[in-house]
Amino acid sequence: MMDTNAEYNSVISYCKDLFLKKTKDYGTAWRIMRPSSITDQIYIKAQRIRTLEVKKTSKVGESILDEYVGIVNYCVIAMLQLELSENSTDTLDYKTTEKLYNEKVDETRDLMFAKNHDYGEAWREMRISSLTDLILMKLHRVKQIEDNEGQTLVSEGLKANYQDMLNYAVFALIKLGLADQK
Repeated sequence: MMDTNAEYNSVISYCKDLFLKKTKDYGTAWRIMRPSSITDQIYIKAQRIRTLEVKKTSKVGESILDEYVGIVNYCVIAMLQLELSENSTDTLDYKTTEKLYNEKVDETRDLMFAKNHDYGEAWREMRISSLTDLILMKLHRVKQIEDNEGQTLVSEGLKANYQDMLNYAVFALIKLGLADQK
């Protein structure tokens, strides 16, 4: 029997470990990025996944799995940037960064379980390519919201879209077997 909580936590553990290692290497250089630039980084990764899904070969060496991990971590960065003031420091210490990462992932995991309750884990029956397409659709929505200066009339805001993309990427990583590799 599949345990979504254990699988989700395993995938997040892998993503967080990489994120924190990069934090040790680079610090929080991502703090300089505007939200629209982070959205574009996620777009590049999602578009590369789609291209690899169609072409079935990679000339760069990074796998689809690596790109989904990047989407998870850039979604966390995006949510952090939405909440951290532009006037706050560009440098966050390691412990603060880890604490903030955990907070964003915990909020997003809670959202996933609420939606999973209502949707009955429909994602398990979906193709990975559909998860890619959903991420790309959410990115187009985010770009439109950004172009509208964050204003929406009836739609979810930026954070909810980043949370959905993070969850779709985790689902793809579970389906790709990352949770089983730990």
